[in-house]
Amino acid sequence: MRKKDREVARMRLDVEMRSYRAAGRAKNPTNELLRAVRQALRVPVAEIAEKMGVNRSAIFDLEAGERKNTIRLKSMSRMAGAMGCKVVYGIVPKNGKTLGELAEERLWAAVLGETGSRD
Repeated sequence: MRKKDREVARMRLDVEMRSYRAAGRAKNPTNELLRAVRQALRVPVAEIAEKMGVNRSAIFDLEAGERKNTIRLKSMSRMAGAMGCKVVYGIVPKNGKTLGELAEERLWAAVLGETGSRD
């Protein structure tokens, strides 16, 4: 990908992911979303289980998996769908930075010969 194309792609992603960057500043911004949405919509666990073709304990397992950060995206999407929702996820730099800012940091680190990850 050419340099200009990368810059345009970064700018477009930064605009699209603006709200996600704000959430990214929090320690665990998406922790327990499945449970929170289920409760907010007042959807019974039994209804979700029936729509997914699983037993009730599987729903609690999915919610626990999300809390532990071990849930699969496909499973999360299935449960969201059973509640009439869909999963929309984002990947943003830590601390709410833009992709442009992170790319510039990485460039300077390469120029200065720094290695390792930065938080």
